[in-house]
Amino acid sequence: MGRWEPNARGRLANAALELYSEHGFEQTTVMEIAKRAGLTERTFFRHYADKREVLFAGAPAMRELFVAAVTDAPPSAPPVDALAAGLDAVCEMFVGRREYARKRQAVIMANAELHERELVKLATLSAAVAEALRRRGVTEPAASLTAEAGIAVFKIGFERWVAEAEEREMTQVMRETLDQLKNLTTSD
Repeated sequence: MGRWEPNARGRLANAALELYSEHGFEQTTVMEIAKRAGLTERTFFRHYADKREVLFAGAPAMRELFVAAVTDAPPSAPPVDALAAGLDAVCEMFVGRREYARKRQAVIMANAELHERELVKLATLSAAVAEALRRRGVTEPAASLTAEAGIAVFKIGFERWVAEAEEREMTQVMRETLDQLKNLTTSD
């Protein structure tokens, strides 16, 4: 594959995930990733700050999409329904990406540093969603509680969706997970 071919960023991400899966995150070098992608180390660093960033580069776009959907929910929507709109929007990012997500999740769970980074990403997402809810007029502690619950739904729903036996669409799994949370909070 020549260096001039398009989608260097995507090629680097795929090469990195393959190598992380084959050899482990710690054992994989940037040089190996670039070589597998048919590119140079210099090209790698034009696209990613470090080899961890390959796995987390989509976080800002996901946060933006989630927050926009919460913000754009109908003004009359209760906080949990605005949250559901955010979850639905994020699910769209993962359409056709289940196998990639499964591999990525396996790499992250096998490395404590990456798992910690994933948790930081989720905490940042929760803070952004809470702020969006506050801008909608949701007071505290309801805004923070709703956001934290929503991130728990996302985390658990995502883990269920990437499980080997799961075949349903992510939206269906997320909605079911959210419904289970709603049932827990309304049961006697």
